[in-house]
Amino acid sequence: MNGTPSSTTSEFETTEAAETYDRWFRAKVSTSLNDDRPARPHEAVMAQLRKIVATLPDDHAADSMED
Repeated sequence: MNGTPSSTTSEFETTEAAETYDRWFRAKVSTSLNDDRPARPHEAVMAQLRKIVATLPDDHAADSMED
């Protein structure tokens, strides 16, 4: 079995669940498209994320020392 999902199989258990998700998703997209706030430049967002990541503990440092 490969990791690619079938295009004919839904991840939802029922058609109703799929339709509910579809309505929710479309509402989120519509809200986003209609948002009048100015967009934030990609580099500004990435700089903020780099600062956040830099403050996080490096949980994988111990893993690399065991090799």
